[in-house]
Amino acid sequence: MSADVRPIAESELHDWLRAVNTGFLTATRVTDADVAQRAKYNDLTRTQGAFDTDTGRCVAAFRSFAQELTVPGGAAVRSSAISNVGVLPTHRRQGLLTRMMRAEFAAAAARGEALATLIAAEYPIYGRYGFGPATSLVEWEIDVPRTGLDRRLAAPVDGGRIDLVDAADYRRFGPGLHDGLRAATPGAVGRNERWWDLATGLEEISYRPYKEKFHAVYRTAEGEVAGVAVYTADDHWTDAKVPQNTVQVRDLLALTPQAERALWQFLCSIDWVQKVRTGYRAPDDLLPELLPDPRSARVVTSADFLWVRVLDVVRALGARTYKVPGVLVLDVTDEVGPAAGRYRLDAAAGVCERTGEAADLRLDVSALGSLYLGDASAVRLAALGRVTEERPGAAALADAVFRTARRPWCPDVF
Repeated sequence: MSADVRPIAESELHDWLRAVNTGFLTATRVTDADVAQRAKYNDLTRTQGAFDTDTGRCVAAFRSFAQELTVPGGAAVRSSAISNVGVLPTHRRQGLLTRMMRAEFAAAAARGEALATLIAAEYPIYGRYGFGPATSLVEWEIDVPRTGLDRRLAAPVDGGRIDLVDAADYRRFGPGLHDGLRAATPGAVGRNERWWDLATGLEEISYRPYKEKFHAVYRTAEGEVAGVAVYTADDHWTDAKVPQNTVQVRDLLALTPQAERALWQFLCSIDWVQKVRTGYRAPDDLLPELLPDPRSARVVTSADFLWVRVLDVVRALGARTYKVPGVLVLDVTDEVGPAAGRYRLDAAAGVCERTGEAADLRLDVSALGSLYLGDASAVRLAALGRVTEERPGAAALADAVFRTARRPWCPDVF
């Protein structure tokens, strides 16, 4: 089968959305309201479709949008966030995704975006396009009675306080709170106005209706907002009329360890609640060691999350900081994008430039994506065959240079 791959016109949004819904195994029906909503926020110059030349129907979908990714040191790097990727089962293995991905990389380079990011629904797909898993996450389920916490103590012990507020309040202070967290968290990405409108019910998606939530805000002794927990709860009782409710955390932002401790203490003190599902948290989150009995929290999800694809090695490596001085020459291979070449990184100066010097490490651009935010180990990647050490000790030096004290974390799906 042959197909025409190109940016779509607004008149093709309906057909493109049908392809998205089919690829993600949701309902294929698309309403006028769905199309109108997409028309408001889809940048059509960044929305690609593959159209079967025989039938004219959209058989593959692809979208990107502008994003800022926080990197070690706190800089926000311009990135191309990729989403809504899907190829219909009738047109798989025909190179359609490769054609759309190549077009996006070229467009991103022209826009001056140093990175591309995505959340990989399936692990095996995106490595061949140069993406590497760069952050991971953990979700715990807390058995509240086993925690050892005194459930009578809902108030913070540091002089702060917890207040319940409504969605409108959260909409007012949430963006500023998130900006503070994002600036200090490598791997975090920005939340635009639409994200906040959807999170607070000002806008709804037809297939994902808004559900009312509780909002618990932590204020310091000085009255400053330093954290918030957004959560829902089920309504489950046993036949003996014993409450067995579970709280599901939808969002928890904390600028300080004190705020984080206070919010988890509050969530575990709510009457009728037997379990707390934490939502996706950083892999080195203060939980479960915040609890007197860490074994009361069991891991229910542990997985890779944000994937990073380096497009401009010089700008990407020059944007982040490095805790340990050192010089590394990296020989990067890149079969489908612009990153191929040999680069000299001077970590002390924070400068990366192309070079003709002999390589210390040889690696694929996907391995560079895994190293970029500081989560992966070059020594471990070398053991896996994804990094080749040309100079003895270079992989250990790369670990010292690239890795960070706290692991990177992306709190958001996109």
